[in-house]
Amino acid sequence: MTRTAIVTGGARGLGAAICQLAASQGYRLGVLDLRREDCASLIGTLPGSGHVALQADVTDEHSMRAAFDEFGVTPDVMVNNAGIVRFGALLEQSVADFRASVEVNLVGTYIGAREAGRRMVAQGRGAIVNMTSLNAVTPGPGAGAYPAAKAGVAKLTEHLSLELGPLGIRVNCVAPGFIDGGMSTPVYADPRVRQLRGGAVPLRRLGLVEEVAKAVMWLASDDAAYVTGHQLVVDGGVAHSVLLQLPRKVD
Repeated sequence: MTRTAIVTGGARGLGAAICQLAASQGYRLGVLDLRREDCASLIGTLPGSGHVALQADVTDEHSMRAAFDEFGVTPDVMVNNAGIVRFGALLEQSVADFRASVEVNLVGTYIGAREAGRRMVAQGRGAIVNMTSLNAVTPGPGAGAYPAAKAGVAKLTEHLSLELGPLGIRVNCVAPGFIDGGMSTPVYADPRVRQLRGGAVPLRRLGLVEEVAKAVMWLASDDAAYVTGHQLVVDGGVAHSVLLQLPRKVD
């Protein structure tokens, strides 16, 4: 039987990489984003058939419900990938930008997980994978509400795993680190930033969107059947590398 998945923010960046990998593994996809034409363009590049372009705003529960209804079946896998960042120091951040980040990253994830979870309960199985960030583990300055919102997603993931586990539904999240793609593409357009950040990672390079996609699809797979409530950090080891940056002696 063909497995199915819905991926929010699926038309570009990391979401597109997740869709590409899922389709290559035989999934029939609901590619969900703000513009149906963007979803359709991506679907034109995917292997397999039966994929559906879904237009919805993840912060609008009514449009999300309509998108699930349009997909027509309960997804085996729900990937809550849609996200935004509004850069700026917290003292200079507008309340509107702060709220927008929380709405898309945290509330949008809740709405997507709730819509999927309600349907998965009826079939007694399912896997939900949410997207957090290295900022959820160790916040970086100048990222506005993004670290707080993503940390909220991590705790929401744990909470959902407790409530949905007895109903046969696993809920996990992936925290990407310095990834060369997606929302970070403009950051790494600067060669000096690429060199400095890549060099600070214990593996001595930036991560790839395809590597994050593999982590997502592993958590969604039966290979992770006994994993729930977990945040899988995909960062080349940078989150715990503070002593690597601060040597005991200087030559």
